Amino acid sequence: MTSSPEKAAALRQKGITPLVGNLDDLPSLRRLRGLAHRVIHMAPPPGQGAADTRTAHLVRVLRQGRLPQALVYGSTSGVYGDCAGAWVDETRAPNPATDRARRRVDAEQRLLHLGQHSGVRVQVLRIPGIYAPDRAGGTPRTRLLKGLPVLNADDDVFTNHIHADDLARIAIAALWRGQPQRVYHASDDTQLRMGDYFDLAADLYGMPRPPRVARDAAQQTLPPTMLSFMGESRRLHNTRIKQELRVRLRYPTVREGLAP
Repeated sequence: MTSSPEKAAALRQKGITPLVGNLDDLPSLRRLRGLAHRVIHMAPPPGQGAADTRTAHLVRVLRQGRLPQALVYGSTSGVYGDCAGAWVDETRAPNPATDRARRRVDAEQRLLHLGQHSGVRVQVLRIPGIYAPDRAGGTPRTRLLKGLPVLNADDDVFTNHIHADDLARIAIAALWRGQPQRVYHASDDTQLRMGDYFDLAADLYGMPRPPRVARDAAQQTLPPTMLSFMGESRRLHNTRIKQELRVRLRYPTVREGLAP
């Protein structure tokens, strides 16, 4: 499904049958009823509020027809909030610290409830930072060109990553192999703090490393959205995608994925 009619021709060229609809416009979704055996839902929530009305619309429409056998939802690892750098597995309870993360928790709960009461096999992918060298803005290069600072080592946070191609493979594997009402970390094996990640990217690209600053200085120079990511630190276990989904990552760390 696409909300942009102008993209329909390009999708057809790739062998995709497009369906024009908008998750913010409930009547436009009527053709979805009973249409799909399997659904991958990657649409982000709206930009405001604590509820994901888009996922609520999707669930409402799906209930009106023959339900799909499986549904994979792309959530975010941000639902955990700050974990002070601790290792986190999928049994940890969400503790969202922002409305952005609360909307994701709302979507997860709606879909897991659907699965529990309808027989739909629902899998939630909690996704960290997505990168893709073949996509505009898909790497740290633009940020490095701007010379934006990163945190000093004492203030720095652990971040997690996944290559877009590996994420696609995880989503497909979950459609066919995922256990019912199951959460999976769609994350690679990288164990880096944010500043070290940008240092590695700079070295790979032959660019200057970003300046390091204290957290107080960063709060005066960086936008609020970027600062919010610098306020949460965690490391994601990814054992489930390897053992249950039998995924072998093509880019196990960002070093392989960012390499020119």
